[in-house]
Amino acid sequence: MSDKKQKNPQIEVRTFNWGPCVIKLKIQDNFKKALLNEIKKSAENYNDKLAGQIEKEIGYTEESREKLIPFLSPYLGVYDQMFQKYQGKMYDSKPEYALTALWCNFQRQYEFNPPHDHGGVYSFVIWMQIPTSYAEQRKLPVCAESNADNHISNFAFSYTNTLGKVSTFAYNMEKEAEGYMVMFPSQMLHQVFPFYENDGERISISGNINIEKKES
Repeated sequence: MSDKKQKNPQIEVRTFNWGPCVIKLKIQDNFKKALLNEIKKSAENYNDKLAGQIEKEIGYTEESREKLIPFLSPYLGVYDQMFQKYQGKMYDSKPEYALTALWCNFQRQYEFNPPHDHGGVYSFVIWMQIPTSYAEQRKLPVCAESNADNHISNFAFSYTNTLGKVSTFAYNMEKEAEGYMVMFPSQMLHQVFPFYENDGERISISGNINIEKKES
């Protein structure tokens, strides 16, 4: 697999050549702080929208989403430019985007999310707290003899490559991944594998972005 990496003083961007346009960005501390502050004000149960088995999931209120849009906009702008280049088609005018859903998962051991997609145009996940180490998880008895040891505890995409083969790419869940965001097309299949022998809580925040039609 090859990739390209670009940097500026505020955002680190990594674009992959292995399939659909996906980028990884380091979010700023003020954005992370705002996400954590706003989730404390939200109490909407989101489990009825959950594809998998995670007991605790909280949705952000509409008011909180509105407050967080200014923090999200610079990252969306970076991804939007990369996605247009990937498609080979630039917009005639800048679309108007809406943060249609935002929620926080508190994943504990054994819990998981099976392959699923999202609504909207773009989606993202931000890893806020990771109590496990993938390098340690893959050594556990439950995984040690598996031929899929690159999946345990990880976040992974599934996609059809240029040869028509269904492939998987996993992001290793290590402490170093905290504070990183991955943005991707909403219809892209992804999943979260369970972790084991750890009583900690993995906190991640996900959201969906749609294009709002401009009034003529």
